[in-house]
Amino acid sequence: MARILPFGRRTPRHAIPAAPSDALAAFVRGYSIEVMPRTAARVEDFRALLPVGTRVYVAHIAGTPIADMVATAARLVDEGFTVMPHLPARIIPDRATLDDWAARYADVGVAEALLIAGGVAEPAGDFHCSMQLMDSGVLDARGFTRLHVAGHPEGNRDIDPAGGEAAVMAALRWKAGFAERTDAEIAIATQFCFEAAPVIAWADRLREAGVALPIHIGVAGPAKLQTLIKFAMACGVGPSMRVLQRRAADITRLMLPFTPDDILRELAAHKAAHPKFQVEAVHVFPLGGIPGSAEFMNAAGRPAGSTAARA
Repeated sequence: MARILPFGRRTPRHAIPAAPSDALAAFVRGYSIEVMPRTAARVEDFRALLPVGTRVYVAHIAGTPIADMVATAARLVDEGFTVMPHLPARIIPDRATLDDWAARYADVGVAEALLIAGGVAEPAGDFHCSMQLMDSGVLDARGFTRLHVAGHPEGNRDIDPAGGEAAVMAALRWKAGFAERTDAEIAIATQFCFEAAPVIAWADRLREAGVALPIHIGVAGPAKLQTLIKFAMACGVGPSMRVLQRRAADITRLMLPFTPDDILRELAAHKAAHPKFQVEAVHVFPLGGIPGSAEFMNAAGRPAGSTAARA
């Protein structure tokens, strides 16, 4: 989640197979999507693309002025969306800056944030992880009521350099404890994955570890295969990368856009069969363009037989 990649190029129309199942529609309805200030600026009116009330994450890349972040958040709030800006701990130099940023967001109607360590090696100052942001008390004081934290179904070498997930699990247990001792709504938003099995296995391990936080699973929106492979390698996507590798080996499909049909259908089926499965929402990384991703997800969220333009 720390590294958000460039998107915004318009792609050809994509459609999921005809008459999506009701299970799929229920699973993807209420999806969220990610933008950056510069990609959001290319969209004339988000209301023409997204269902009203959609949660829109605003990614904060190191070097992006906070004024640009807040202006993007304000615009999206005005257009009727729930806005969740990123707060990357390692680019926030001190508590005063955190409080300033939180106050600016609160002033334009933002009460949610995604807390991440951030995609830089060395902290700019006092903070190096999302737990410090949570524990600071600043966000609570500024009226933030919902916080999302990063999840890594396929591990994270930045956190567990030797492999495994001991450090990641320890952090998630701390965050689950924070949710229990405070009134903040906490959920896990994950890096994008391409295969359902690793996600299901990870969710099972979370439950066994006593981490009952709801999961918002990340998927990549429709994009060229070459684009997804490049981004997946840059973001450290793990075993589910084999889905793209198999696709690349099939010359008949190499030039076709990749869509997340399979992972969504499999996760939806698992959710229908196991209602306690912790994945409660889908979060879309529009690596092939915001319009194409929104169109795809809106179509997937329509019940079978529906002809509505958007869910």
